Amino acid sequence: MQRLYDFLRRHPTWVDGFWALVLLGIYGIGLVATAEGVGNDPKVASIPAAVGLSVVVALRRRMPEKMLVLSAVIGVLQLVFDVKPMPANFAMLVSIYTAAAVGERWASRFALVGGLCAAPFATMRWPSENTNAFGNVLFTMFQIVPFALAWVLGDSIRTRRAYLAQLEERADRLEKEREAQSKVAVAAERARIARELHDVVAHNVSVMVVQADGAAYVLDAAPDQARKALETISGTGRQALAEMRRLLGVLRTGEPEESGEYVPQPDVEQLDALIEQVRTAGLPVDYKVEGTPRPLPSGVELTAYRIVQEALTNTRKHGGENAGASVRLVYFDDGLGLLVEDDGKGAPHELYEDGGADGSGHGLIGMRERVGMVGGTLDAGPRPGGGFRISALLPLKPAH
Repeated sequence: MQRLYDFLRRHPTWVDGFWALVLLGIYGIGLVATAEGVGNDPKVASIPAAVGLSVVVALRRRMPEKMLVLSAVIGVLQLVFDVKPMPANFAMLVSIYTAAAVGERWASRFALVGGLCAAPFATMRWPSENTNAFGNVLFTMFQIVPFALAWVLGDSIRTRRAYLAQLEERADRLEKEREAQSKVAVAAERARIARELHDVVAHNVSVMVVQADGAAYVLDAAPDQARKALETISGTGRQALAEMRRLLGVLRTGEPEESGEYVPQPDVEQLDALIEQVRTAGLPVDYKVEGTPRPLPSGVELTAYRIVQEALTNTRKHGGENAGASVRLVYFDDGLGLLVEDDGKGAPHELYEDGGADGSGHGLIGMRERVGMVGGTLDAGPRPGGGFRISALLPLKPAH
């Protein structure tokens, strides 16, 4: 049964052709019955009219406008040649419905006007002899109802199809918008990963450079210290390679490698390990936490970690041999405060005047971008007594 239903849906003209044959058969039965009646002489002109109306039913969906015009012409010819209404005239209702449902707008309007005029013209052409004028008017109004209902039903079907098409179009548009937003999100994520890559390389390479210089300096006088420095260089290098491999893999494919998982993003709890690593590299750092530590949004924690990492990297690069640094992490009710200071010789003027440059032009610029992404503020510049100072305030609520 389902196969038959699917076949009929794929071949609607065959269905219409079947009903056209049924309509023509009903006319034929009526014609034979009329011919056998006593004193009845059926008009020959009714035969081509019935055949034409059957054609209207058969081709109504393939050519709705042409079949509407054909049914109107047949109706006019019936009036002219005195061919009274017959069962085949049901095709006019079908033609009006089809024109209102799938035809052009002019055809729909023509079907409405023609349907409303058909019954009055038929009453004037073939008035009832046994009914007064009021009865004829009432009978005409009843005859108009089927034509009006056929047009209303067809027009409602057209409206429903247009509404469904609008919904499908809207769904397609929303799907395209979602795809575009996904692409934008991927691009933003890759830009963030590129900044992460810069931070990883800058921090770890600077540690390796400091350790290598120290190892070369004490290589002959203190071999144990040189060996320890070389071990630090080796461990730092492996860590940098692992993070670079992970980040570059994401930039190439946008997906994690099948053989491993992403390393968790650093947070404020890992600042102890970062500062200890910096101390091992030869930079004294005083680290204090004020306020009550509590869980923070991951974006705020990552931003705080990267600011401290970048600030200490700049201190090692620009502070000089005897520079020291201090890091203050302050938990406020509505935010997280950071203060990183050093007592070195200070950074180049362009570091804070032109937005930041650490040799490649992305040091403080990256800090400002990170802070801006979480809706915070950043202040960076030289200290009055010498050295450099970086102060940041990161709100706990995202910026709107």
